Amino acid sequence: MTRREYYEKQQRKRATLIATASTIFVVLAFVVIIPQTPGWEKVQKSFFNGDVLAKSFPKLLDAFTVNIMIFAWSAPAIAVLGLLIALARDAKSPALFPLRIFGAAFTDVFRGVPVILTVYLIGFGIPGLGLSRPWNSPYIWGSLALILTYSAYVAEIFRSGIDSVHHSQRAAALSLGLSEGQAMRDVILPQAIRNVVPSQMNMLIALQKDVSLLSFIGPVEIFRQAGVFKSLLANFTPYVGAAIIFLVLTIPATRYADYLMARQTRERR
Repeated sequence: MTRREYYEKQQRKRATLIATASTIFVVLAFVVIIPQTPGWEKVQKSFFNGDVLAKSFPKLLDAFTVNIMIFAWSAPAIAVLGLLIALARDAKSPALFPLRIFGAAFTDVFRGVPVILTVYLIGFGIPGLGLSRPWNSPYIWGSLALILTYSAYVAEIFRSGIDSVHHSQRAAALSLGLSEGQAMRDVILPQAIRNVVPSQMNMLIALQKDVSLLSFIGPVEIFRQAGVFKSLLANFTPYVGAAIIFLVLTIPATRYADYLMARQTRERR
C-alpha cells in the first residue's frame, strides 16, 4: 500500500467514525429529549398507540391493495402517453408542427395545475355529466387525472433523454439510409430511455404516494381508510400505520433509484 492509499484509507475511516458518532448523538438526543417534553404522553397516546395500530393495521393493508391496483394500471398508461407526448414535441417535420404545439400545451397545462386540483376537476366534473355506470366511477376518472398529470412530467423527462443523445447519433443514422422514424426508434430512443431510467424511477415513487389523492373523490384506499379509523377511534395512530406501509414500499424503491443514478454517474466518468 502506497502512502497515498494509506492516507486515503485513514481519512475514510475517520469520516466513518465521525458520521457514526454524530448519528448516535442525534438519535440519543431525540430519544432522551422528546419524552421530556410536557405533551409527550398525549402525543404518544394519540399517534403511537400500539392497541389502535394492531386493530387498524390489517384493514390498512387491505385498503393499500386499492393503491397498488390504481398504480398498476396507471403506470403503463403514463409511460406510453408520456413517450408519445415527448415524440410529438420532438417532431421535425413541418407538417407535424400542430403536434408540437399540442405537446407543448399539454405539458404546460398539466404541469402548471396542481395534482389535487386536476383530480377534483376531472374526478367530479366528468361524472357530473350524468354518465351511466361504470363510466361515472371515481376510480376511472381519478386514474385519468393522475395519468394526464404524470404524463406531462414523464414526457419532459423523456424529452430531456432524447436531447441528451448527441446530434451526431441522428446524423450518423440518417447517413446510413435510415429514415427519421427509424433513427428515432432504433438509435435515439434506446439510448434516451436508458439515460432517464433513474429519473423515471423517482416519478414512479411519487406516483405511488399521490394515488392517495384519489381518496378526496371517493375511492376507499389507504388514506381514506386511515381517516375512517381516526374518526371511529378518535386517534391518529392509523395515519402513522399508513405512513409505515408507504415507507416499507418506497424506501427500497428510493434506494434502488439512488443506486441507478450512482451507477449512471460512474459510467459517464
